[in-house]
This record gives sequence, C-alpha cells and structure tokens, in this order.
Amino acid sequence: MQHLKLRHRQILNKQEVLQQLHLFLLIVPDARAGGMGDIGVATSADAFSLFHNPAKIAFSNRQIYTGITYSPWLRNLTDDIFIGSGSYINRFSENAAWGADFKYFSLGQIDLTDSNGAENGSINPNEFVATGSYSLKLSETFAMGVSLKYIRSNLAFNGTSGNSLQPINSFAVDVSGYYQSLEENYGNFNGKYRIGFNIANIGPKVSYTPGEEDFIPTNLKLGGGFDFILDDYNTITTTVEFTKLLVPTVNDPNDEKGWIDGIFSSFGDAPGGFSEELKEVTYAVGAEYLYNNAFALRTGYFHESEDKGNRQYFTLGGGFKTNALNIDLSYLINSSDVNNPLENSLRFSLSFDLGEIYDEY
Repeated sequence: MQHLKLRHRQILNKQEVLQQLHLFLLIVPDARAGGMGDIGVATSADAFSLFHNPAKIAFSNRQIYTGITYSPWLRNLTDDIFIGSGSYINRFSENAAWGADFKYFSLGQIDLTDSNGAENGSINPNEFVATGSYSLKLSETFAMGVSLKYIRSNLAFNGTSGNSLQPINSFAVDVSGYYQSLEENYGNFNGKYRIGFNIANIGPKVSYTPGEEDFIPTNLKLGGGFDFILDDYNTITTTVEFTKLLVPTVNDPNDEKGWIDGIFSSFGDAPGGFSEELKEVTYAVGAEYLYNNAFALRTGYFHESEDKGNRQYFTLGGGFKTNALNIDLSYLINSSDVNNPLENSLRFSLSFDLGEIYDEY
C-alpha cells in the first residue's frame, strides 16, 4: 500500500480540518447520482435516497432496498483513501417507510515525522456518519421525511508543532419533502414530474479545539424533474438541482452566533450583498435514459461559482438492472482549473430491490 509523506497529507490546522468535515458530510456516495451531475433530491426513489432526500422512500416501488457504494478518493495521489457507504430501506406500508445508512471516509495511513524528518509514528484518520430516517405520505402525491444522524470525525493527531486536535461526536437532523405527480398523457407521450427539497445537517456547532466552535455544513437542496415516458420500453428523465450552504459566509471561530441564527443569517450575510449570495448557490443538471427498466445511460453537469470554490465538471454513467440486482458506475470529467479528487476514478454502487412490489403512482 502506498503511503504519502506527512508534508503531502497532514492536516495542517483547524480550519483545514473543518473544511474536511464539510467535505465528508456533503460527498455524494452513489454512482447513479454521480452519473447525473451529483443530483438526487428530486429523482425517483432508490437504495441511496436517504442521503439525497429521505422523503422519497415512501414512494419506493419495492418493499426493501439495500445497497453499498465505493468511491476512491484522490486516486491520482494515493490508493488508500476511499469513501464507502451502505443502506437499508423498508417501505413497511403503503404510506410509510423507514431506513438506515452509514458512510465511512478513510483517509488512509499517514506517517508522521518530526522537525528533523525522523519517523514519529502514524495515524489512520477517519470519519463516520450513521443515519436513521422515517418518511410518511401526507397525500397520494406528497411525503415528508426526517432523519437523525450521529457524526464522528476522528482526525486527531499530534503534529511536529505539538498541535493537537480532538475527535468530535455530534448529531444532526435532516428535514425533507418530496412531491411526485400522477402519470398523465401529454399527447405523444406520458409523463410525471417531481419536486423535492432537503435541509440536511441541521445541528449544533462542533469543536476540534477546546474553546473554539464551528458550524457544521447545514445544506439546502431544492430540485425538480420530469419523466418523459415515451412508451413501455423507453423513458427519459431530466432533473435540475440547486444547493446552498446554510452557514455564515465568513467563518469566525470566535463568533458567538448560535447554529440556528447561523442558518437564517446565511441568506443575507455575504459581504458583497445579494450578488455574492447568488454565487453561493450551486446548480446541476442531469439526464437519465432507461430502456425496458433494465439498462440506463446517464449524464450531467455541476457548476459552482469561480469565487466560491470553482467546482465545475461533467459526469457520465451507466447502469444495469435485473428484477432484483442493480449495478451502477459513474465517471467524472473535470472542466475547471481546480483539481477534483474524483478525477480518473470510477464510482461504483451495488443495490438490491427485494420484497413486495408496490404500484407506482
């Protein structure tokens, strides 16, 4: 196994550690979403809905979904960093479903050295989040969902400067909604549309260093999509999604503002005014072609302002489905000057649709 030198992989300060936590909680785990520009808040329900929009699981067309994902990270630099996840969803009645999932981020082994370059042990930093969700249909076409998360981030180390960071254990809540229309005829084709939202990672501030607190990445997702049902064999789905971090634009560890105040103030605290607030909104578009409910092709595009991170990339993906088994792959094509940790990597998802079949609405 390849190990990078400390100077390449050491997390240097608390602000970088905070950025790492933000990154982990927002990483899209599954290859289906990864093939469509990392969108999922308003797509149809699948085994990985709990990350994107827990409310969707009340519209699952099978009683049980279960799945696992694997995504290599920074593969251009090392081979021992990865994100893995697993999920289980049970639609136990016509109107309600529950689910649980976990996501694990391993940063591999980091070999430490002292100021003279001598070996000083090694660490295996990692992060973990476990989620339990419940979704209830409030009508034939609309459902609400809620999730409770346990978050652990263990990036603690004693570096060459004597700096130390403590692990964090915290919790967060997601609140979501999902609307899926009935299928209607539009002349030469049938169709249905979907609208979804998810406010994820609502929770208290965390502290890696005693006496200093930071906001976790509360995140708003809002999206919509339409299914073009051309015939019994061919369906084309198009979706658009917008996201915004609900945290203060300027991070000040000494800010005494509470996490609830931070959410509401995030809509109007950008130093550049409304124009800068708009730059904090990312957008993505995606499309999926499904043949005979068995074979899928996907593509998408994700865009973030040059002033707010400059993540911009295209995605490609595909999937194969039998009666119970689903296999999905996705690939990212970077279109920005900023390196993307998923470049030259395949994301992989495996899921199973089991149990009773529910009629789609």
